[in-house]
Amino acid sequence: MGNNFTFFEKFLMISTKETLLFLVILFALFYFMYYLAKKRVSSTKRTLLATVIGLLLGVIIQVYSGFNDTPMNIKYIAEITKWYSLFGNGFIDLIKMLIIPLVLVSIINVIVNINYNTDVKKMTRLTLTVTLGMVAISSIIGFFISAIFKLGNNSIALGSGDSKIKEVKDVVTILRELIPSNPVKAMTDFNIIGIVIFAMFIGIAARYVQNKNEQKVKSFVDYIASLHVIVSRITIMVIKLLPYAVIPLLANTIAQRGLKSIKDVLLFIVLLYLAIIIQFIVQAIFLAIHGLSPITYFKKASKPLILAFTSRSSAGTLPLTINTLTKEMGVNQSTANFVASFSSTAGMQGCAGIYPTMLIVFLANANGIGIDITLFLMTIIVVTLGSVGIAGVPGTAITAASVSVNGVGFGALFNQINPILAVDPILDMGRTCLNVSGGMTNSIMVDKYLKSFNKNDFENFNEKNE
Repeated sequence: MGNNFTFFEKFLMISTKETLLFLVILFALFYFMYYLAKKRVSSTKRTLLATVIGLLLGVIIQVYSGFNDTPMNIKYIAEITKWYSLFGNGFIDLIKMLIIPLVLVSIINVIVNINYNTDVKKMTRLTLTVTLGMVAISSIIGFFISAIFKLGNNSIALGSGDSKIKEVKDVVTILRELIPSNPVKAMTDFNIIGIVIFAMFIGIAARYVQNKNEQKVKSFVDYIASLHVIVSRITIMVIKLLPYAVIPLLANTIAQRGLKSIKDVLLFIVLLYLAIIIQFIVQAIFLAIHGLSPITYFKKASKPLILAFTSRSSAGTLPLTINTLTKEMGVNQSTANFVASFSSTAGMQGCAGIYPTMLIVFLANANGIGIDITLFLMTIIVVTLGSVGIAGVPGTAITAASVSVNGVGFGALFNQINPILAVDPILDMGRTCLNVSGGMTNSIMVDKYLKSFNKNDFENFNEKNE
């Protein structure tokens, strides 16, 4: 009897009727998604529907548990979320599998085939200016939203216990660590900027030899071109699984959060999402200023934004982001690869802009520290500069928070945000969605300035059935 118990509970992770029930429900929903695909319902519509279904499934699990404050202590929820992670997080693992080869091969391929008129220095300068400028704007929005609603003034969520602050590094150390002293380590650490730098050196060297004697590198250039085609095809194959992955990803995020932990920091959650919506509007305004329809943009951006929202990984969304920019939005391949890759690591408007700024205002109000022009300017500068080198994977917003909170002198108060960190996955969904949208709008704006943007491709909304 004991062996059977161990087999079902410890090994198979199906020891309750609830686990079996919710697994059957998930497989039924997978079949429903497959049925819609056979009926040639577009991938975008299926992904949107999957988002709603995933949200409802997570809520149903919460309702069934009686909105338990510690849902992960319930055996069937622990088992359900473990099984759901196989399909949801398994998809993210497949996406991450593509990041290194896609970025490395795409950058090299772009450089060896780049148009002689492309100004790489100008592209780099514009990328830095646009990316950091948009982070500064997001930080300003986060500051004013928090200050207007007096976030933290009547806080009952002040934490205690061990501080979860991460080691804070100075900006020089951060910048040095982006230089790939060990390219293999840069790949294992998902140091995207380091990979971009390494790929650029290979591409520039190959381009130099190509200009001197094309035959010497012809086989290498052909190999990279073939590899790029293969990697691009694998990307499309994996992306087709998106509607199936969204359901368990979102259901898990909702099911794992206790109601009490959400209620304690409800104002912070609401204000963060309000600031995110305002920043989305700012992005839309910038697109309109550049003569582009925000409606068309958001329609075409829906799939990467949904993946970002459910996966909570800016870097994990990168293959789909680049694919959408180049195939559907008319962004030049070199611009999309460079700007989107940069934006998945540095200058994230949600994780490294709005979020740390709101934490600073929260701590100031909660501790009776005056909010004045000095704190405002210091926050914007620290947050904007601190946004460099923040890796685009789930959970790294705490690194941005550590840098920013310490940068304005609030390091000793960091343990007070522990209750906010407890609901970080709920906050991270919106933040990551904004990060990815920021990378896409940054790419479009940079490409417009470089005059390599294809407006006709952007405006031609031809939704394909996949």
